[in-house]
Amino acid sequence: MKPEEQVEVIKRGIVEIISEKELLSKLRRAQRERRGLRVKFGADPSAPDIHLGHTVPLRKLREMQGLGHEIIFIIGDFTARIGDPSGQSETRRALSEEEVKRNSETYQKQVFKLLDPSRTRVVYNSQWCGRLNFADVINLASKYTVARMLERDDFTNRYKQGRPISIHEFLYPLVQAYDSVILKADVEVGGTDQKFNFLVARDFQREYEQEPQVIVTLPMLEGTDGTAKMSKSLGNYIAVNESPGEIFGKIMSISDELMIRYLELLTDISPAELKKTKMELKRGKLHPRDLKRQLAKDLVSTYHGEKAALGAQREFETIFKEGGLPDAVPEVRIPGRELERGRIWIVKFLLLTKMAGTGNQARRLIKQGGVKIDGEKCTDPGLDIVVRERMLIKVGKRKFARVLIDEN
Repeated sequence: MKPEEQVEVIKRGIVEIISEKELLSKLRRAQRERRGLRVKFGADPSAPDIHLGHTVPLRKLREMQGLGHEIIFIIGDFTARIGDPSGQSETRRALSEEEVKRNSETYQKQVFKLLDPSRTRVVYNSQWCGRLNFADVINLASKYTVARMLERDDFTNRYKQGRPISIHEFLYPLVQAYDSVILKADVEVGGTDQKFNFLVARDFQREYEQEPQVIVTLPMLEGTDGTAKMSKSLGNYIAVNESPGEIFGKIMSISDELMIRYLELLTDISPAELKKTKMELKRGKLHPRDLKRQLAKDLVSTYHGEKAALGAQREFETIFKEGGLPDAVPEVRIPGRELERGRIWIVKFLLLTKMAGTGNQARRLIKQGGVKIDGEKCTDPGLDIVVRERMLIKVGKRKFARVLIDEN
């Protein structure tokens, strides 16, 4: 494909290119040299799951692989220990080396659900950043000013509001920029929240007498609440590793407006098809529920396969339309020693069965009427419940479990 045609493909669905002229120049030179561009994409393993928000740039990367370019996927096991300050109103909690390592182990398997492994080079930035000594860090810090750093909106806002900014947070964009220098990146792809970091990388590459990378930014995907960006910390995410039933159910629960946004950013629908779909919805020729069901099937199929997608749809219809149970209800075990005369505090019960992640979440679910035991709704967070073998727990609309009592 001609460089000019490649630019048009890359421009589809993006927010900004800095700059299109530079991109065209790099593509022309790469074609003369019969090589692909080095396209950088980084992800910090701050949590074990990659969610649908991450797949927006991953889909663009897969498209660029189809154009013959090499994707350099950086697992930011070093930068994750600093914490990306992008969009943060306070300092992130620093992760331990063990947490980062544990989260890193899941990333490759997840990204290759979208990317072609044969055209992807996976690297860890600890490979070069871990070798930096204190003198090297001082040298990196000397290449950027505090004034430039405070031009960043999130830092400026926190400074004006009197919120603390830790010195180590200033190092994050410098280290990420150093990654671009080490890899001699031609292009970097990411969400709009990464623009400042990407611009710092361009400055650093000039400092190291390299041609600056081209920046390609993509839209941020809203979470299932339809307001804030998709984030694990906000609980409004859909992880690609979630069960087919969870993904299907979460998609079916989003708003009709958000459905169009997901359709645009998470599928291969063309602009013409999207326009036609919107028109059919407006004229009542297409029901939002039917479109949402198809979207849910497509996404489950992408990450779990077509058979799993059909099973997830069947399970959803069984639970919601017929008021039944999933085909396979998972079993959870609780130690008998946790029971006192066969009873247990309901909040503790939800935590032991992993039907809630925290005590506060358990209390909230109970107060909202989202917890049923053997079909009976529980609304009192102070309740002690009688635990019976194989009793059925239902939390929310989609989570079911059978209880087994472990006497050991």
